[in-house]
Amino acid sequence: MAIRTGREFIESLRDGRMVYANGKRVADVTEYPPFRGAIGSLAALYDLQLEHPAELTCASPSSGRPVAASFLMAGTLEEIEFRRRAEQMRADSTYGLMGRMPDFCNAMITDFTSGAQDLGVRDRRFGDNIIRYYELCRENDLCLTHTLIDPQVDRARGPAEQSDPFLTARPVRETQSGVIVRGAKMLATLGPLSNELLVGPFIPRRPGEEDYALCFAIPCNTPGLKFICRETYDDGRGDFDRPLTSHYDEQDALVVFEDVLVPWERMFIYRDIEIYNSLTTRHLAYTQLQACIRGLAKLKFLAGLACHIAEAIGRSDALHVRAQLGELVANVELVSGLVRAGVPEVAASKVELSPPLAISATLWVLIPQSQVRAIQLIRELAGSGLILTPTGKDFDNPEIAVHLEKYLRAKNLSERDRVRLFKLAWDMIGEPFGSRQLQYEWFYAGDPYFTRARFYGLPVVKEYKESVTRLLRSRT
Repeated sequence: MAIRTGREFIESLRDGRMVYANGKRVADVTEYPPFRGAIGSLAALYDLQLEHPAELTCASPSSGRPVAASFLMAGTLEEIEFRRRAEQMRADSTYGLMGRMPDFCNAMITDFTSGAQDLGVRDRRFGDNIIRYYELCRENDLCLTHTLIDPQVDRARGPAEQSDPFLTARPVRETQSGVIVRGAKMLATLGPLSNELLVGPFIPRRPGEEDYALCFAIPCNTPGLKFICRETYDDGRGDFDRPLTSHYDEQDALVVFEDVLVPWERMFIYRDIEIYNSLTTRHLAYTQLQACIRGLAKLKFLAGLACHIAEAIGRSDALHVRAQLGELVANVELVSGLVRAGVPEVAASKVELSPPLAISATLWVLIPQSQVRAIQLIRELAGSGLILTPTGKDFDNPEIAVHLEKYLRAKNLSERDRVRLFKLAWDMIGEPFGSRQLQYEWFYAGDPYFTRARFYGLPVVKEYKESVTRLLRSRT
C-alpha cells in the first residue's frame, strides 16, 4: 500500500470498533462531531506526506515504495538527521499540540524492532513477531497508538496485590491461537481514532508480577476491546471561539479488555520481567527524540503567542516584559540546540544500547519546565483580556458590534483580531483542552518525581561528587 491519503485513513476507521463517549456508543467515529476535528488533522498529516514526499518519506527496504520517514531504521548520522527534519516538519504542522500524532508510535515500534534480538533472546518467535509487525505498520502506513498505565486504584500496591487481580490487563489463559487477556489499561491517547493499539511496558515489574509483564499489539476493532473516552472537549463552537480544541482534541480513553484474544504472532513480551523492564531503558532513542521535537514545536508556538499578546496590548517595549519574552525565546533555542545535538547521541545509543541522557533530560525536565513558564507568562501578560472575550456571534450583532469595535481593539489589531488572539490564548491555557495539555506534558513520562529521580541514580553522579571530594582533600 505504501503511504496513504487522508481519505484512506478516514475510511480505515469505519471498522465497527467499540467506542463510548458521553455515555453512548459511537457507531461511526468519523461521523461523531467531537472527533471530526482531530480526525481531520490526522488526515492532513497523511496528505502532507503526499505533498512533500522528498522531505517526509523514504524508500521501503522491502518494496521500494515510499513509506513514512518515522519508520526509517537509520544506519547513519545523515539518516537520523533526515528523520529529525521530517518529524520537525510534521510536528510544526500541528504546532506540537498532538502528542500521539502517528510519528510518535512509528518511532516507538521502530525502536522496539531495533531491539528485536533482545526481545527474542529466550524465545526467538517474539523477536520475529516485532519485526513482522513493524513491517506491517510501515508498509500499510498504519496509525498506531499505545496504552501503558495501570488503572489508578491503589498506588500503594502492585497490580498483583489489588483486590481484583484483573484490574490491570493480564492473561486469563493460553490457547493454541494466542492469549486471552482481561482487565484494563490507560491512558490511551488517540486510541479511539487509531488503527492499532500497542500495549507496552512502562512501570517496572517486580518478582511475582509476571502476568503483568506483557507487550503486544492488536487492531482497535478487536472483539472484546472497548474504549471509554474521557469527556469530549470539542462542543462545536468552531474556529473563532475554540481554534485549537476544534482541531487538536486527540481524545484519551480507558481501554477495557473483555477476554480479548491476542494472537501469538502479535505478542512481543510474555511474562518476562527482565525483558519487560529493560525495553524502555535500552531501546527508546527514536521515541524520545520525536517527543522532544514535538515539545520544541509547542514551545515555539507558546513563545510566539506570548510575543503577540505583549505587542497587541502595547507592553512589548517595557524592559521587564522584553526580558521575560527573551527568556521564552532562549528556552526555545536551548531545546532546539539539544534536539540537534541529540542526533549523534541517538546514533550512539543505538550502538551502545544505552539511554540518550541529554535527550531524556530535555524531554523529562527542560521541556515541561519551559512550558509551565511560558503559560505563566501568557497569563500575566494577558490579564483580564483572557476573560473578556465575546463570541463570534457577538460581532455579528450590530447592536453591540459598535461597542466591541471601540473598546476591544488592540494597539496593532482590529477588535475582531484582538479577540481571536485572546481566545486562542484562552483555548491554549484556560479551556479544558489547554488544561489537559499542561497536565499531559507534566506527566508525559509518568510521575515527574520518578523520572527525575532516575538521574540521581546515574553513574555520573559519582563523578560529580568526586570533584567536590578532590577539592576538599586538596585543602587539608
